Amino acid sequence: MAEDLCSFTKDTFNLKSPKKSPLVLRMLVLVFVMVCGVYICSVCVKQISARTKSEFLNVQVIERPCPVPNIEPWEIPYVHYPKPKTYSRAECACNPVRYFAILSMQRSGSGWFETLLNNHTNISSNGEVFSVKVRRSNASTIVETLDKIYNLDWFSSASKNECTAAVGLKWMLNQGLLQHHEEIAEYFRTRGVSAIFLFRRNQLRRMISVLANSYDRNAKLLNGTHKSHVHSPHEVSFPLTSHPSLFKCKFLNL
Repeated sequence: MAEDLCSFTKDTFNLKSPKKSPLVLRMLVLVFVMVCGVYICSVCVKQISARTKSEFLNVQVIERPCPVPNIEPWEIPYVHYPKPKTYSRAECACNPVRYFAILSMQRSGSGWFETLLNNHTNISSNGEVFSVKVRRSNASTIVETLDKIYNLDWFSSASKNECTAAVGLKWMLNQGLLQHHEEIAEYFRTRGVSAIFLFRRNQLRRMISVLANSYDRNAKLLNGTHKSHVHSPHEVSFPLTSHPSLFKCKFLNL
């Protein structure tokens, strides 16, 4: 009986000491905790940066609308506010600009008239832009060139500053204007371009000027003077005396 009790006690209270956890397992747990911590920190940083960026992106620059000019109601379609692509109009962005086109023929005084316009500080007339055949080869190239001129992106000797108040060109009838008159007329209507028709009233004077210009082109100039530009009765009589075969009668007080 005593032996059974002793054996029972040994079997009952013989407890094995627990084994210690290996070092590798501890390292794995530590690495896992570190990875989780780095991931949580990165998520928090991304959320903060995204919130900051969204706050900056939500900032919008609102342009102040230009005041309505004090003009007649029928003039409103002819007032424009172009935005050039090559430069900024800065403080002159609200200065209205008018578009014009001088439609004329050679030897009709269009050069003199254009010189008077360009004498103004804020008026730019860019000359015979369509004298170059490539620019008037078809309707699309004509529209493209006109858009560049009226958007203030056309640079020439007549180009002014960002405060230009009127911009246009000189256009001869034989420079693609009559061939594409329907497209050009529609463009002028939609864009609000003012057409200035300039023709010489005395056609006889114009023909004399044309003949003098052809003589001036083929002959040597006399003392460096262009005889195609006549301003006095003496200059008018010069082609009469030099080439009488060109004129069958004598013109007085033209």
